[in-house]
Amino acid sequence: MPTPPHPPSLTPRINHLDWSALEHGLEQDGSAVIRNLLTAAQCQMLSSLYAEPGLFRSRVVMARHGFGRGEYQYFRYPLPELVQQLRQSLYPLLVPLANRWNECMGLDVRYPHQHADFIQRCHAAGQPRPTPLLLQYGPQDYNCLHQDLYGEQVFPLQVAILLSEPGRDFSGGEFVLTEQRPRMQSRPQVIDLKQGDAVVFAVHQRPVPGIRGYYRVNMRHGVSRVHSGKRHTLGIIFHDAQ
Repeated sequence: MPTPPHPPSLTPRINHLDWSALEHGLEQDGSAVIRNLLTAAQCQMLSSLYAEPGLFRSRVVMARHGFGRGEYQYFRYPLPELVQQLRQSLYPLLVPLANRWNECMGLDVRYPHQHADFIQRCHAAGQPRPTPLLLQYGPQDYNCLHQDLYGEQVFPLQVAILLSEPGRDFSGGEFVLTEQRPRMQSRPQVIDLKQGDAVVFAVHQRPVPGIRGYYRVNMRHGVSRVHSGKRHTLGIIFHDAQ
């Protein structure tokens, strides 16, 4: 099996993010887009890993489970270096917001600053399996609305990075979020992504200010039907699975 090329550090790019603007989007909508997080070359390298079964612990064909159409593979440990960089570098930026959300929702759980410490917590709770994944869609494939919950330990934010270029590599296949508000109809969002863009979004619930304090809204995400071509996505989930 070929060894993926040694990737350049993502730290400078991540350190220059306008995090106040990203937090504003997450507070307002439960999602925020990071433009050009990865280069085209990095996206192509990650997409090519899908054909290397030794890098993955399991493969899921969505139609077999009623999840939609298409397939995805969960990486095994050790993660590819670029995937590990993304997981370790983005997590500390999200921790303050994650802790603030839990406080607003009246939840006692607080998250450590370093991702390695949170992973130790997951493993101690019987969640030892890595969750970063590559998703692959072809014509007529789609992903039903869902939540990535894999056990008691859940980090409330996750990241999806589009590795393919809309209009060139595929058509259709928009990233979709829905927000279920109490006693109200669901609110949909369609997130406009280009190759290398990342969307940060709520995994499960997020707090929204109301007349009598904060209330919880339920979030789900999915992908609309792909009309043509092939679409690859990298998913960065910060908690591990049972």
